[in-house]
Amino acid sequence: MESLSNQSNTLFVLLGAIMVLAMHAGFAFLEVGTVREKNQVNALAKIMADFSVSTIAYFFIGYSLAYGVNFYDVASSLSEKSGYDLVKFFFLLTFAAAIPAIISGGIAERAKFNPQLIASFILVGFTYPFFEGIVWNGAYGFQKLLTEKFGAPFHDFAGSVVVHAMGGWLALGAVLVLGARHGRYSKDGKLHAFAPSNIPFLALGSWILTVGWFGFNVMSAQTLEGVSGLVAVNSLMALAGGTLASLIIGRNDPGFLYNGPLAGLVAVCAGSDLFHPLGALVTGLVAGALFVWTFSLTQNKWKIDDVLGVWPLHGLCGAWGGIAAGIFGTKAFGGMGGVSLISQIIGTLSGLTFALISGYILYKILDTVFGIRLTIEEEYNGADISIHKINSTSSD
Repeated sequence: MESLSNQSNTLFVLLGAIMVLAMHAGFAFLEVGTVREKNQVNALAKIMADFSVSTIAYFFIGYSLAYGVNFYDVASSLSEKSGYDLVKFFFLLTFAAAIPAIISGGIAERAKFNPQLIASFILVGFTYPFFEGIVWNGAYGFQKLLTEKFGAPFHDFAGSVVVHAMGGWLALGAVLVLGARHGRYSKDGKLHAFAPSNIPFLALGSWILTVGWFGFNVMSAQTLEGVSGLVAVNSLMALAGGTLASLIIGRNDPGFLYNGPLAGLVAVCAGSDLFHPLGALVTGLVAGALFVWTFSLTQNKWKIDDVLGVWPLHGLCGAWGGIAAGIFGTKAFGGMGGVSLISQIIGTLSGLTFALISGYILYKILDTVFGIRLTIEEEYNGADISIHKINSTSSD
């Protein structure tokens, strides 16, 4: 029976890893559909290369930093419990690799390729696992302190803050260092629209991410014994709420519509194991509205050229999700309880602050040492020709 349990858990987590791996295709096509045609090849290349760099960084450094595990034992030791520890690494790697995939959308169309690969290695090898270990492995006594002071640790079941808010706020630091794309704003500050190149690809990316998200959330239980249909239904309700809010507030704009379910899913990650489905629906509705409002504010008023809106989508909706877990996760709102709003606020703000400062410093150093931005001519020609020497479609 123990052997069967190990095999079942291994298969369960492996399927989750494969579903989240597929989400990286969603990240790629979401970016491909949003950027201009001259940058589509670069979008696809970044996601593929970043994932491979992330794998190496997390295998040799990041996973050990977060969980104190290494893979230098002989193969027979690694295969114990049907290799469960290996597929758990694979599953958590797909989360870690989401960090550079998120950042990729924010810095699109004007960032150099090789410096971003260096950034990905550092972020997945050191920056992300440091905070991951604090929240999910109890490192450095942070969770213990919150429990002693406020009655509960910081709760983030599937990574609203650990993954999404971290990625969004790291991306904000990178975007601030890079600056806006040439021609995005006129001298008088007027916004010039750069229309998405391919709405069907954008929609495809959204659908792939939405489907894969059920592996992201449900399989975060990491064992069959811990799996919960509540997580699945809460994810469903949040994506519906995010979609409807973005559709209505975004006035039928397909760019907002196809990001709406992602906003809801980002926000529900933290408390998806705690919420009543109605609480998940409200969380998604707020997230969809928050994304549309802050995306417009960011682009039009603050002149922050975040191409895919990853800071509003992942950074702010992720932060909302961390706090929402402390509201709708309580028994007063029909939740499971065992959560502290104060702990949720402190944990969320800690993650945002760490990510923003780390991201800004890292990209500032890389810019000083290597330069992280394409020249005006390279940006005008597009990253596809300037970096990869090929267009996304044949000119014949």
